[in-house]
Amino acid sequence: MNTQEIHEIFAESQAGRLFFPVVVRRMLAAGVESYFCDFASAQETFYGVNGETHIASMSLKPAPVSSAFSATGIVAAIRGAQADSIRYPEFVRQSTAAGVIAYWAFLTGKKVIYFGRQGEMHVEEFPSQKR
Repeated sequence: MNTQEIHEIFAESQAGRLFFPVVVRRMLAAGVESYFCDFASAQETFYGVNGETHIASMSLKPAPVSSAFSATGIVAAIRGAQADSIRYPEFVRQSTAAGVIAYWAFLTGKKVIYFGRQGEMHVEEFPSQKR
């Protein structure tokens, strides 16, 4: 796993400079299989294809997570990110407002699972890419 590349991607994403499909492509190229984002601790854990792990602190500090989970709210944030009408800083703001405390992005599995504070979940499959 290329931790230097992971830090570069992570910093660019938090600064709002990357579109999510670019993050996915670059993370895969850096050897990342999945990553877990914990808004409560402001940390991400990256899991490599060879079983390695790497933890990084977010420079972007998430707002307190709403106690009420809103599936509608997280889906709206996801659709905004997919359409590139919002970037990661706004996605984090909308996600925490929707009660998302953490999410796990399974890059090779092509899905993300979003978690609420009371164990609620929303599973989002990656949109199919037209070639």
